[in-house]
Amino acid sequence: MRPIFPHLMILILIAALAACQPASGQPSSDEIRIGVIAPLTGSIPNVGKSTVNAAEMAAAEINDAGGLTIGGRQYKIALLIEDNEDKPETAVAAAEKLINRQNVVAIIGPQASRNAIPVSRIAENSGIPMISPWSTNPETTLGKQYVFRVAFLDPFQGQVMARFVFEEFNATQAAVLYDVASAYNSGIADIFKQVFEAAGGTVTAFETYTTGEEDFTVQLTRIKDSNAQVLFLPNYENEIPLQVKQARALGINIPIIGSDAWGTISAEDRGVLEGAYFSTHYASDIAEEPARSFIQKYIELYNQTPDDVAALTYDAFGLLFKAIQSQDSFTPAAIQAGLAGTESFNGVTGTMQYSGSGDPIKSAVILQIMDGEFKFYKLATP
Repeated sequence: MRPIFPHLMILILIAALAACQPASGQPSSDEIRIGVIAPLTGSIPNVGKSTVNAAEMAAAEINDAGGLTIGGRQYKIALLIEDNEDKPETAVAAAEKLINRQNVVAIIGPQASRNAIPVSRIAENSGIPMISPWSTNPETTLGKQYVFRVAFLDPFQGQVMARFVFEEFNATQAAVLYDVASAYNSGIADIFKQVFEAAGGTVTAFETYTTGEEDFTVQLTRIKDSNAQVLFLPNYENEIPLQVKQARALGINIPIIGSDAWGTISAEDRGVLEGAYFSTHYASDIAEEPARSFIQKYIELYNQTPDDVAALTYDAFGLLFKAIQSQDSFTPAAIQAGLAGTESFNGVTGTMQYSGSGDPIKSAVILQIMDGEFKFYKLATP
């Protein structure tokens, strides 16, 4: 019989070494765990890619400098990235995993309002700070102490585009096509209609569809017959090119305008959108500091100009780091106190003023698509 004692000692040694390591999901003593929830797959993967790029860039800048100094010690930033597949139920599952199993102290994301709204409830109930970079629907932060954002709100964006129609085109008749099943799309559409009609205009067609539809011929035909002078499409990147292509094929040659969800439309899909306008959060072609340095470094890292999602995500991390340092602590309660106490933050997407809520007051820009590029057209202030 071979002796088993040496083998037993090896097993004991392995177990002892394992015990010295952090348990699965448990943070090490020198890291700050931050969850990131983004649509890496699903209908808006460009949003997910920009989110992760900016998140990794923000974390690397801190880590390359030695980490955040808290209580005289330096802590590295550890990102725990989850794919929400652009599905609310997957986003909720990701949040629960990050909070209950991965022990994050804060969450950046989700981006789209249809995912951010349900996750915001999880974050609030769990007492974990959440910052949504891109969600513009008011419900994301409404009545919540732990949920913040860096984007402007849909009511402001809807007002901006309603005024733009009057001022830019001298138009009094507008049509809208929007996804009735998505909080972001329907929220902006409703505000646009209210503001436009209150100012004396007429929404001649207010057409809806549901997420996943690809044939908009019936709705667009009614829009064409309504004698609208402008068409407003407050919809996502995966829907806009097809909608505009079908509209033009039907002979709808009126100006087309959109919202900030257009900012992640890829260059190869912009040809059909030539001349169109949309509201968004920053303009890379007129950037000043700190945006200029951010854009330059992002291009060096990823060989592409950062879109608004990347810029907003980078600002979300900047806001989070500022809150942590202001409290000299990274417990969830301290982070919430730091975020709630922020009055002003100068970010890549502009200066954000906070006044007792998780919603910033900030300007928007209107871009025009020219030669396949997003070009600054005008500034829109609150």
